[in-house]
Amino acid sequence: MDINKVLYISQEISPYLPETPMAELSQKLPQGIQEKGIEVRTFMPKYGCIKERRNQLHEVIRLSGLNIIIDDADHPLIIKVATLQPTRMQVYFIDNEDFFLRGQTAKDLEINLMPDDNDERIMFYVRGVVETVKKLRWDPNLVHCSGWVSALAPIYLKRIYADDPSFKNAKIVYSIFDDKFEGTLDPRFLEKLKMEGLTDEDLSSIAAAPVDATALNKLAIDYSDAVIQASPEIDPELLEYIKASGKPFMPYPGNTDYTDRYAEFYHSL
Repeated sequence: MDINKVLYISQEISPYLPETPMAELSQKLPQGIQEKGIEVRTFMPKYGCIKERRNQLHEVIRLSGLNIIIDDADHPLIIKVATLQPTRMQVYFIDNEDFFLRGQTAKDLEINLMPDDNDERIMFYVRGVVETVKKLRWDPNLVHCSGWVSALAPIYLKRIYADDPSFKNAKIVYSIFDDKFEGTLDPRFLEKLKMEGLTDEDLSSIAAAPVDATALNKLAIDYSDAVIQASPEIDPELLEYIKASGKPFMPYPGNTDYTDRYAEFYHSL
């Protein structure tokens, strides 16, 4: 497959959040892929702890203004953008005061601070990314999702947006990290997803019990075309699930000089 446009849907990116292995990879990998002459677009949530003036974020008026309905409630979508130097890679931020303006320090990230509505937060985030990419009129041929906040992207793209010309031919890659949330998502999570247009059959793999981090990651694996182990160690249950799926799989590629390995894996799909 000839890869020339890659969309990155990330949970966290350095330097906008403290450096974790996920945040560092989500910065360096897209930059490395862009340096190979491939077009990239990179997205992350605009958490409340990200200071706009310090990081030189500004709103993109032409992309903002859409209302996204989740569980019969309207949520305005605000798009902001910043540029990472020296590669001049743009990072787009999905912003909404209902979901992303609560934690004011790095330790208070909303994904840790307010777990009760993480289900709606990740629904809004993925919908926001997809709708923004459509407005950009930029059609990726590969979508790389990193972290459980992006875990709904594979099923949304394969089911809800299956016939959308912007994503119809895109391959979807999902990276599994050793990061997870505690507890389970809202008991009405499946009901809310059905209101989005998903069916019982679509959601059969998570229908048996409340959805925890492992179940959410399994759902992402189900609807991805390929999977990457992005941490040295991941949940053994997920590793077995990946292998049993028979999907293309890249084991942990190390934490240095990995761009070539990722690029080769992309082109192999």
